[in-house]
Amino acid sequence: MTEFLLESDETEEKPSTTVSRRGFLSGASALALGAGIAGLASSSNAQDAEAATVGTDIVTDEANVGRTQAAYQIRVKAAQVRRDAPHPQIRNNGDESRYANRIGSYSKGLPHNEFGEVDSAAFSKFVKATRTGSPADFEDIPLGGPRLLTNPQSGLAFDLEGVDAHALTAPPAPTLSSAEEAGEMVELYWMGLLRDVPFNEYETNADVAAAVADINSVSVFKGPKEGGVVTPQTLFRDILPGCTDGHYISQFMLLPTPFGTEFVDRRSRVFATDSDHMTDFDNWLTVQNGGVNESASYDPDRRYMRNGRDLSSWVQVDVLFQAYFNACLILGTPPNDFAGSGGIGCPVNPGNPYIRSRNQMGFGTFGPPHFKALMCEVATRGLKATWFQKWFVHRRLRPEAFGGLVHLQKTQDRYPGILHDEILNSAAADAVFDRFGTYLLPMAFPEGSPTHPAYTAGHATVAGACVTILKALFDESFEIPNPVQVSADGKSLEPYSGPPLTVGGELNKLASNIGTGRNVAGVHWRTDALQSFYIGEKIAISLLEDQRATYNENRRGFFRGFTFTKFNGETITV
Repeated sequence: MTEFLLESDETEEKPSTTVSRRGFLSGASALALGAGIAGLASSSNAQDAEAATVGTDIVTDEANVGRTQAAYQIRVKAAQVRRDAPHPQIRNNGDESRYANRIGSYSKGLPHNEFGEVDSAAFSKFVKATRTGSPADFEDIPLGGPRLLTNPQSGLAFDLEGVDAHALTAPPAPTLSSAEEAGEMVELYWMGLLRDVPFNEYETNADVAAAVADINSVSVFKGPKEGGVVTPQTLFRDILPGCTDGHYISQFMLLPTPFGTEFVDRRSRVFATDSDHMTDFDNWLTVQNGGVNESASYDPDRRYMRNGRDLSSWVQVDVLFQAYFNACLILGTPPNDFAGSGGIGCPVNPGNPYIRSRNQMGFGTFGPPHFKALMCEVATRGLKATWFQKWFVHRRLRPEAFGGLVHLQKTQDRYPGILHDEILNSAAADAVFDRFGTYLLPMAFPEGSPTHPAYTAGHATVAGACVTILKALFDESFEIPNPVQVSADGKSLEPYSGPPLTVGGELNKLASNIGTGRNVAGVHWRTDALQSFYIGEKIAISLLEDQRATYNENRRGFFRGFTFTKFNGETITV
């Protein structure tokens, strides 16, 4: 059983901090036994089955009788490997115990006072439920408004393939008062202020220049840099290989998507210009209590993603693995004469065993149906892993809540000595006040963030997992033919003429676009996205490892493993 340490509990007598996996399984075993008994054929069914075999050939022989046992042994061996692997000690950043009023912790959806500080009794019930794991205790958590908490119990679910969710960890998030948290909030303020600036105008825009200068002035900022400094080319991007190359938006978010005989145009419904939310305190407080009293407004025209607001629109309502399924279809479909088909016909990973076959091709294994199913399969596993981190370990506050703290400190001196001077004295905070009259973080969504904690991020974990699968299945070194970029008005695509763009780099950029797009919307922090990419990658690798033992192609070296580049630039063979 994984052990994880919540630093907020260190001064208390600690009950068990995890739900007993053995206790859970005792009930599951009973259910399985009952199902097995219920599945026994009745005597009449047995007679019907015997009659149906008359005149048929028996195709099993002694060599195949042991297959059921072999399948059992494969499952047992995989489980033993996962059980015996080192399990990390899991820590949070200590903010929950550091602040008695819980201002450093997630509390959205619970009841709050007039300053947006959570009701202590409600928060205690919330924490109790995460300690006991009891469905009844989760049902006992009070709400402050109509919005429901988003599925905390999924963080306690098991998976029967790949690494268990509780065997993964993310480092403690930056603390509330740290310089790193301040630097991330400076970036988030500028993301909100620059949502309507087209990506292809970053090099010449005066507000972008002000953002670059302000972010370069903070003492801790871990985003990508050129020559040691943030530039318009690196602004709001990630450190993953390929993310700072070329156009901001990945080719896999722009190219038409071939979907069988259908071809999907990638222009989307997007939010209207200047449609920011939660910029007055009363509305902000309503949202913290779980209410919503504004609605979204939309551009009358569909657009390709030209700016941060368009990207925010996409990541609000995307299907869990939509971006990566689109990429899989684009990668695996050959180009054809139909205008707007979008397929690039990327070769498969050089490790695919059927590259060397003289008379076979992949299909159910190592072929298109396998690719699409495997790429989607990791998505739900990623959510379970990140939901464990969110609800049971870190409980990090959302950026919108931090914006409330900045506003109350700047206007009422309510939290002296807590927030870092670099956020309180930033040009970003002043620019937000000049535009909106408060220091609240302008949000792209009327409802602000979802009703679950910030760290780690669901979108980014799924991005890391799905993109890792795609890099394992396709040749990441393949150069994208005929790349494009978006016009300033977002109504058309133009030829891209910069350095070559590879599949691997554009897949990393795709993960970044989705993960960082949530930051641009105001609902996540930089570290939420980055650390989640790494967790998703681990989940995908563990699934590939477990599945390898199930392939007949794995015998006698016919399959030699998939080799690809991890997010940290290292090469791995699975």
